Amino acid sequence: MSTPFQNIAIVGHRHDLRVIEPLELLSSHLTKAGIQLVSVDDAASADLVIAIGGDGTMLYASRLVRETGTPILGINRGRLGFLADVTPDEMIASVDRVLRGEYSTDSRLLLEARLQRHSGGEELAFALNDVVLQRRETGRMVDFETRISGRYVNTHSGDGLIVATPTGSTAYALSCGGPIIEPQLDAVVVVPICPHTLTDRPIVISADEPVDITLLQRDNTKAEITVDGFSMGGIEPDDNLRISAANKRVTLVHPPGYDFYGILRSKLFWGRDNRTREV
Repeated sequence: MSTPFQNIAIVGHRHDLRVIEPLELLSSHLTKAGIQLVSVDDAASADLVIAIGGDGTMLYASRLVRETGTPILGINRGRLGFLADVTPDEMIASVDRVLRGEYSTDSRLLLEARLQRHSGGEELAFALNDVVLQRRETGRMVDFETRISGRYVNTHSGDGLIVATPTGSTAYALSCGGPIIEPQLDAVVVVPICPHTLTDRPIVISADEPVDITLLQRDNTKAEITVDGFSMGGIEPDDNLRISAANKRVTLVHPPGYDFYGILRSKLFWGRDNRTREV
């Protein structure tokens, strides 16, 4: 088969019963088509990564290819997933169309989280979905201060703060009352988690504006940073967390017919006419 994707890596939880069958089916199909299958360990060197699972698998795949920019195609075997848009029933036909060159690409913003410790150490991580400051090991609130592009914004009290990409706007940020951002916008949403005051509301800012977060001193409280659900470690008072747009992006591949708003209708049950519902 003549295709720009001669070397493909398939990513998925091989012990998940929902993933095993489509993974084996697709592996066999691609091998018969003359495609070279690449191991997950070498996914960054592939021409294409196909992720079978939910959004967690897509996030894992994005970490594998962050440095090389290898595009990712998602087969949805998760639950409420927004990233993997190909259904199992459409998998073979959709993959074949992509291999023939019938596809669109979608460039997604990445966030860089840089934790500068007051002791002088520094840690770095990258997020496709979100960077979260959250309380831990305590029922008490955390106090923290935010600045955007160096300008003071607010002093917060609550369970924490989410800084999310448009991709992450349909994840944790959405459950905390944040808006949905169209994926192609270079924007970031800043969402308080259970704020102490109802006037502490989500805001949307340009992706070009870095967000600085400083934890403030409060007795008997602890906080940590998570990046796409993985712990970056604890944060102490006077440490500085800077969240900014990364200089690399993640590329998603979609077969013909991809419709972001169609996915929202499917996942969020929009567009239903309740006037015809029987009582």
